[in-house]
Amino acid sequence: MVQTIQAKDINLRYLIHKFGLQLIEDDQFFREWQENLPEISDLDKQLLDKVKAGYINLLNYPLLLEDVVRMAVLYPILFIGDFYLYPFYVKSEESIDIALEDDGVIIKGKIDTLILKDQLWVMVIESKKASFSIEEGLAQILTYMLSNPHPEKPSYGMIATGGSFIFIKLINRETPQYATSNIFELRNRGNELYSVLSIFKRLCQLVINS
Repeated sequence: MVQTIQAKDINLRYLIHKFGLQLIEDDQFFREWQENLPEISDLDKQLLDKVKAGYINLLNYPLLLEDVVRMAVLYPILFIGDFYLYPFYVKSEESIDIALEDDGVIIKGKIDTLILKDQLWVMVIESKKASFSIEEGLAQILTYMLSNPHPEKPSYGMIATGGSFIFIKLINRETPQYATSNIFELRNRGNELYSVLSIFKRLCQLVINS
């Protein structure tokens, strides 16, 4: 009998046990979020300042739900970064199946927001409070990234809670390996959305040119 598991119910221990997933802490494994980052324009910075101000204002009106995080933070970033324009394309709520051949297990679930050329995945964590940790979404997005139809190429992901952002790289070898960036927080001084947009653009460049 085939067992079906929802991707939202998967945790890191399951992925480690079933796939042999390994966390790589060597900085050289994931240099893409630190090197050769594109400059962002003064206009982009002004718009991102408005996005941050809007998010901070929304914190005064809890509960801050997933859909509001999308509208107030993630969607404006995609617009400012021109990710709705060619050669990018957006696919929403894409259903993904992953089959484990030896165990008769199928993992099913839906990615939340964006897939770019099947190598870049963006999601808002499925928990209904934006104050939840990005850890709530890490195992889930890694599950989707493991389904990359081009396993010979690195895949990348970004998790957004609204106030926090983190980037992920996965190489799906015989033993899958992944690493994460620093966490970028809107509560920090300055505006870390500048870095978020710059890194996002860099990863998109890599995917488009791969």
